Order: sequence, then C-alpha cells, then structure tokens
Amino acid sequence: MDALQTVLSPQLEQRLPAPVNHRLPDVAWRDLQSVEPEKLAELIASLEEACMQNPGSVALHTCLGMAYAMNYDVYRSMDALEEARRIDPADFLAQLKYSELLFRLRVIEQAEEETRRALELACKPWELSVARRQLSEIRRLKREGLVRGGWMHSLKVPAVGFMILLFLVSCAYLVVK
Repeated sequence: MDALQTVLSPQLEQRLPAPVNHRLPDVAWRDLQSVEPEKLAELIASLEEACMQNPGSVALHTCLGMAYAMNYDVYRSMDALEEARRIDPADFLAQLKYSELLFRLRVIEQAEEETRRALELACKPWELSVARRQLSEIRRLKREGLVRGGWMHSLKVPAVGFMILLFLVSCAYLVVK
C-alpha cells in the first residue's frame, strides 16, 4: 500500500488544483446592517474583486449578494445569489439568502419553495431553526394575507364627498364673481 501511495502521490498532486484563498474580507460580513454606507461601498468593491479572483467561491458570491441587498441593489443581489447557487446547489447559506431575498421582495410562492429547498439542505440545528422560522413566517403571511396599505374601506363615500365639496366651491366662486 505504501508503494502504491508513493507512486500515486505525485500524480494526484499534479491533478489537484492549487489551493484558493477563500478568506472573507475583514469587515464583519455577517452583520452588514451595522456597516456604514461608505464602508458598504468599499466592501462591495472588495467583494466584487474577490469574486473575480475566485469565481468558484460560493461564500464570496453569497456575501456579495448580501452586500448588494443591504445596498438596496436588488437585481445585482439576485444575480450574485443565483451565481452562488449555480456554483454549489447544495450550499445552505446561498439557498437561504436567496429565499430570504425573495421573501423580503414578497414573492411569497417562490420564497416558500426556495425556503423548503434550504430546509432540505440544512444539516446543523441552527440551520434547521433559521429555515423553519422563515418558512413559518412565509406561511403566516400566506394565511393572514399581505397588508399593503391602511385603507380597508370603499372609496365611494370619500369620492362623493369630494364631488360635493367641488360643487360647493364652484358655486361659491360663481356667486362671488
């Protein structure tokens, strides 16, 4: 066995790719909400550069997607997270962040489906907990409905009142003139 390993070791080392530095930026990338807008722009630039240098890094693409989302750049965020999912479809964090973006955009049906996929990928207790909590919130929104404004009544009465007010102002204008 040792003879076989000594013969195969040089061949295996030649076929293995060189190790890539997947080190994340020094900024606290897990808590992007605490990053100032100027610092966030610098972080995005450094993450874009890091993604160019390491196109196969799921972690970098996921972080870039999160940074874009915090910068309210939805389309770039979606692109970066989709790229992360394309690189490694079995990556929990990329899948969860993609589903979270859909959830925040209130694309509820697709968010539920993608969150279920993240739940299937979850291996650790905290991953299960986060995915279940998000899925629970999505289902609550589906059950209770989305609230899109404060006015829940017909506009008939305010419209009639406005027409009467407009009529009275017009009459007063004709009397004064």
